[in-house]
Amino acid sequence: MIDLRLLRDDPDAARASQRARGESEEAVDQLLRADEARRAAVQRFEALRAEQKRLGKQMPKASGAEKAELLARTKELAAEVKAAETAVTEAETALRLAHLALPNLIEEGAPHGGEDDYVVLREVGERPEIPEPKDHLELGERLRAIDVERGAKVSGSRFYYLTGVGAQLQLGLLQLAISQAVEYGFTPVIPPVLVKPESMEGTGFLGAHASEVYRLEADDLFLVGTSEVPLAAYHAGEILDLDQPIRYAGWSSCFRREAGSYGKDVRGILRVHQFDKVEMFSFCRPEQAHDEHLRLLAWEEEMLAKVEIPYRVIDVAAGDLGSSAARKYDCEAWVPSQGRYREVTSTSNCTTFQARRLNIRYRDETGRPQVAATLNGTLATTRWLIPILENHQQPDGSVRVPKALQPYVGGRDVLNTVR
Repeated sequence: MIDLRLLRDDPDAARASQRARGESEEAVDQLLRADEARRAAVQRFEALRAEQKRLGKQMPKASGAEKAELLARTKELAAEVKAAETAVTEAETALRLAHLALPNLIEEGAPHGGEDDYVVLREVGERPEIPEPKDHLELGERLRAIDVERGAKVSGSRFYYLTGVGAQLQLGLLQLAISQAVEYGFTPVIPPVLVKPESMEGTGFLGAHASEVYRLEADDLFLVGTSEVPLAAYHAGEILDLDQPIRYAGWSSCFRREAGSYGKDVRGILRVHQFDKVEMFSFCRPEQAHDEHLRLLAWEEEMLAKVEIPYRVIDVAAGDLGSSAARKYDCEAWVPSQGRYREVTSTSNCTTFQARRLNIRYRDETGRPQVAATLNGTLATTRWLIPILENHQQPDGSVRVPKALQPYVGGRDVLNTVR
């Protein structure tokens, strides 16, 4: 959630952010009204409580008619204080709902518009010339690396098995990502993938993205769609030492319902219900967040270079950021069979939006608690197998193994078709 003080001081900035996202400015006005109503309710409650205490001090000294009058007023005040307290509770609930409904303010410089209004920042690497490229599923089946038929038999559509070299490639890719993260000072973490509602809400995934989340109703727990959620909630309610950013790299399975994606990317493992991922997560001071965001992007690009696939970097438009992000960069890998780029990483600067919900703070130079900033970024995921297989395919259906991944497949430099 955003800083209410900033909203009061400059509501037009919040309105401009909403316009850039293509969303209603009314959410800003609703929050301002709810904030004003809550402050008025608190003020009335405090005034009545003060009067109640004052009369309480006068009571022992009063007698006769004066005491009777004080008793009558005290009785009236008790009812008024109780009603005022209820009004404060109701106003605080309304304020929280209005606060949760307003997305983060976008960072200056983020493109305005919707899903198709991104800005291409750069293209990196040379696209391979493959006259008749096979797609990743055909290649994976020839290598006996991917089995979607049995995945569907056992679990339904958008499930799959990674077998043999497919499993080795994924494990190798994720180990490579963890090794790189550790090299740059990240603490590796294997987090829980079932979280409480407050953790999911705190990271912003129970708003517009609620339909994507699997919920276990009997236990009131949610399956995470990214380890961003348990990593963000790891320090909920804490005050951190943030002289330097605190960085974690979470390795987890992730689960997404893919609601609303009927008929989209149904072939292969591009859009699936379960996948594995290494996610970078950083806590830092707000003034460090912009530069930290660029560092996360650079580490993503370093990983893409290691697996030798061409990609481009895009600056995601405001309307496609999601509620928590102030700015987001995606890396999209070239997919030869589709003749286009597809997203393989995202890195988001969530400024203080998530930490304010989760009450994660640090102490400034004067010792006063301040709200931290949070950032996240994908370092490797199952989806990377698609461009790895397709960009390194050979005419006979074999696949060349990027040098960085060769140690994870027994030192082989080529994976051959299994007959």
